[in-house]
Amino acid sequence: MKIRTGASVAAMLLVMACARGEDAGPIENATVADKIAAAEASVDDVDPVDNATAPALSTDAWVGKWIGVEGLVLDIQPAGERGHYMLSVTLLDGTKSYEGTAEGDMIRFTRNGRPESIRAATGDQTGLKWLAGKTNCLMIQQGEGFCREDAGVKAIGAPVAQP
Repeated sequence: MKIRTGASVAAMLLVMACARGEDAGPIENATVADKIAAAEASVDDVDPVDNATAPALSTDAWVGKWIGVEGLVLDIQPAGERGHYMLSVTLLDGTKSYEGTAEGDMIRFTRNGRPESIRAATGDQTGLKWLAGKTNCLMIQQGEGFCREDAGVKAIGAPVAQP
């Protein structure tokens, strides 16, 4: 009797598993080609990013020459991709070039195997008395600052009143 009951239960479970409910609809099998076509169509709906219309990076305003004390110069030029720069740093021991990358409100680069960064500062923040009082400056580290007299924008991001 136990065998008949076990077989009956197994048969009933099999019938229940194969039965379809009243609201069940046909199963749709999408082919791989259909899925690829749908994915390609959705990609076409997305507008590509145009670097010409993308908002400028804050570090883009730093492109050009910045003058330090005693003939020191920092020259920042765009290099290839957006947010990449060629840095030319002239110090007392000569001029050296580095590749820099924008990261937030600074440009990061490696000098002599050490990570460095260029960031906006005031002349007072550079620690150089010859730059004291200036507002449009950049610094790499304390005592290594560069400034310029740009009309319209301060390096620290606030607009300058136009006369």
